[in-house]
Amino acid sequence: MVQSSNQRLTLEEFLALPEGDITYEFVNGEAVPKYKDHEMSPKFFHSSTTGALFILLSAWAQAKGRVVIEWAIKLTRNQQDWMPVADLTYISYNRLPADWLLDEACPVAPELVIEIISPGAEIATDYLKAGVSRVWVVDTKARTVTVFAPSFLPITYRSHQVITDDLLPELEITPHAIFQQPGLNP
Repeated sequence: MVQSSNQRLTLEEFLALPEGDITYEFVNGEAVPKYKDHEMSPKFFHSSTTGALFILLSAWAQAKGRVVIEWAIKLTRNQQDWMPVADLTYISYNRLPADWLLDEACPVAPELVIEIISPGAEIATDYLKAGVSRVWVVDTKARTVTVFAPSFLPITYRSHQVITDDLLPELEITPHAIFQQPGLNP
């Protein structure tokens, strides 16, 4: 997918671009690579933490909803179409029924978006303003999970602190469990 930097795309034009080896997000009318250079590209900690979260959340989400890795989401940011590609997304069957099986971007704001450290708090605020209910920013170096929500200040969880949330019923998870799965705990 290649785009001239002086030509703005509509969301429909962006969606019609051919797929390739690079993951693109739709930002301000442009196709922007999710990973801009070797410093931001997923490395072992990022990839293994994504896998651990997928395993842990998928087990919890059985019959509740779906957990998806790197799924584009159709949102609006600053009154413009925005299509970020979250590291992980959880969306309940209440928001997107189990029988929805289209090969396209997530058409509604999910309950939970997880980003593995990359953009941090700025992107969390954008997700919340766009209607996402919760954003987890996972820091693989500090071994923390910071939970963002529209109704409370961010909370950072460490070690054996249990993350619970009425929005995610029956989910009880700790940073230790997340980082234990890929062997990242000291």
